[in-house]
Amino acid sequence: MPTHAQRLRKSPTRTEIRLWRLLHPLRTGGYHFRKQAPIGPYVVDFACHHAKLIIEVDGDTHGTDAGIRHDAKRDAFLRSEGYKVLRFWNTEVMRNSGGVFYLICDGLGAREFIDSSVGTPSPSLLTRGRVSHRASGKIETTPPPTLLLAGDIGGRDE
Repeated sequence: MPTHAQRLRKSPTRTEIRLWRLLHPLRTGGYHFRKQAPIGPYVVDFACHHAKLIIEVDGDTHGTDAGIRHDAKRDAFLRSEGYKVLRFWNTEVMRNSGGVFYLICDGLGAREFIDSSVGTPSPSLLTRGRVSHRASGKIETTPPPTLLLAGDIGGRDE
């Protein structure tokens, strides 16, 4: 019988597929990412164990009070295990992949992977509060504005 993580790997969302493709240059450049990786009692969307970086892509349910509380508890556990957690809304991955890639590279300390054609991320992406490694640890409950950086078009994912 397949584990929960194995079932999740077999049925990724469009956003998870998009992020996996976005991670390709990093994966071929020496960073090993795992999809739907179990860490303690949780299964994280993407993990680079060597760099101690976790990337989560969140849909609408993560913006509810219950979702925010659950994510805060989960992130606290993951940080206690030494991980840095980056959270992005589905819309950010689909519509602002350049900004998401930039922040992932920054989280890895892999600035050499940032192509000058990508540009810099939108300031609102940098200050939204969902990147939980920030010193304040503040998590905002409002969805982000539509962000366009690299000319990506996207849709809504669950």
